[in-house]
Amino acid sequence: MISRRGLVLNSLALAAFESLPTPLLRAAAPVSKTLPPWQPGVLEIHQIATNRGNSAFLILPDSTTLMVDAGAIYGATPYLSEPLPSGQRRPGEWIGRYAKRRLEASGLTAIDTFLLTHLHGDHLGYLSPDAPLSSDGTYRLTGVSDVAAIVPIQRFVDRAWPDYTYPAPAEADFQQNYRAFLQSQSKAGKKVERFHPGSKDQFALQHKPAAFPGFEIRNLIANGEVWTGNGAQTKKLFPDLSTLKPADYPAENPCSCAIRLRYGKFGYYTGGDLTSDTNYGRNPWRDTESAAAEACGPVSAAVVNHHGYFNASGDRYVRALRPQVFVIPTWDSAHPSVNVLNALFSKAIYPGNRDVFATLVKQENRIANKKTDDLKSRAGHIVLRVEPGGDTFAVYILSNADETDTVTASFGPYTA
Repeated sequence: MISRRGLVLNSLALAAFESLPTPLLRAAAPVSKTLPPWQPGVLEIHQIATNRGNSAFLILPDSTTLMVDAGAIYGATPYLSEPLPSGQRRPGEWIGRYAKRRLEASGLTAIDTFLLTHLHGDHLGYLSPDAPLSSDGTYRLTGVSDVAAIVPIQRFVDRAWPDYTYPAPAEADFQQNYRAFLQSQSKAGKKVERFHPGSKDQFALQHKPAAFPGFEIRNLIANGEVWTGNGAQTKKLFPDLSTLKPADYPAENPCSCAIRLRYGKFGYYTGGDLTSDTNYGRNPWRDTESAAAEACGPVSAAVVNHHGYFNASGDRYVRALRPQVFVIPTWDSAHPSVNVLNALFSKAIYPGNRDVFATLVKQENRIANKKTDDLKSRAGHIVLRVEPGGDTFAVYILSNADETDTVTASFGPYTA
C-alpha cells in the first residue's frame, strides 16, 4: 500500500511533468502511452531515474543486455530529491524491477554484463543502516547487489578488479561490501573482469554478432589510461604515483571508465564521473574528461559527466562530442550547474542543434539557474530508442512516479 506521503510525492512528480512550458515540448504528443516493445535490431538505452543514484540499462540489437552503474543514496538532506517511485523500496530494488520489466517485455531473462564506471556509492550503492544481508550472509543488499537479487547478472566489469589498490585502497564500508559481493558472485561461477582501455571486444555482442557488423563498443578510458585512436593502443595521463604525495593522488571520479557505442551512424558516449578539473591549471593531467571525449569523437547522444556538476562537461568535452542529444542523470539541487548548461547549449562551441534532457531538476535549481527552462525534460526516465540499422532514433520520457512506465513525452525522430 502506498503511504499518504508517497501519494503526495507521486502527485508532485506528475505535476512536474505537467508544468513543462509549452515551448519545451516542441515534439508532437506521444501517439502511445506505452513504450514500443524492443524488437531484434532495435537499440534501447534507458537512463533510469530513481532520484537516488545513477543507472542505465541497454538492450543491444541482438538482445545482448548491459547495465551501466546501479547507484543507491540514502537519507534526507536539503540537497537531495525525494526517492521515486517512493522510499518504500531501496533504489537498487527500483532499478532491478525496472530492468526486469523491460527484459520480460522483450522475452529476455538476464543482464549479460554489468559495468561499474567507478567506485562511488551513487554508482554502486551506499549502505543503509537497515540493509539486509544476502542469502549467503557475506554482503548486504544495496545498489548493484539489490539488482542482482532481482535479475540475474552474468558478468561484472569494473576499473579495479581484483586488487582495488589504485590509486589508493578502496576501503570505505560500501566499497568493501561491493568487493564482498563480487567475491560471492565469482564463487558462484559468474565472470568478473577488469575494464581494458582501448579494447573493442570486451563488450561485444554475445548472441548474434554477425547479424550486426556495424555495432561496436569501444573502451575509451579508465584509471587515466586513454585510447589513442590507433588500434587498441593507449597512453597514460596520470603521473607515476611515486612522484606524487598521497594527498595529490588522482581522485576516484577522474579514474572513471568511459565507453563509446556505435551502431551504424548512431554514436553514444557515457563516462561516469569523469571531470575536467585541473586544480586551476596546476595539474592538466587531472582533466580526463577532455581526453576521453577527444578520443571518442562526434556522437549522436551523450551522457553528461558527473551529473552536470560544475567541474565537468567543459568546452573541450562539448566540442569533441557535439551530439544532438545530451542526457543528464540528476538528483541533487546542484545538478545541473549554470556553467554546465551554458556549455551544453553554446552555439559558439558547435553550431548544430541539440536537445538536453535531465532526469530531475529541483525547484531550488529552477530558481537559481534560468537555463533549466531550456531543458526538454526535467523529470522521469529518459529512453533513447534507435531504429534498426542506426539511421534514426527517438527520445521518450517515462514517468518515474510509479511503475507503469507511462510515456509522458516523445521527441524526434532524429537523424543519426
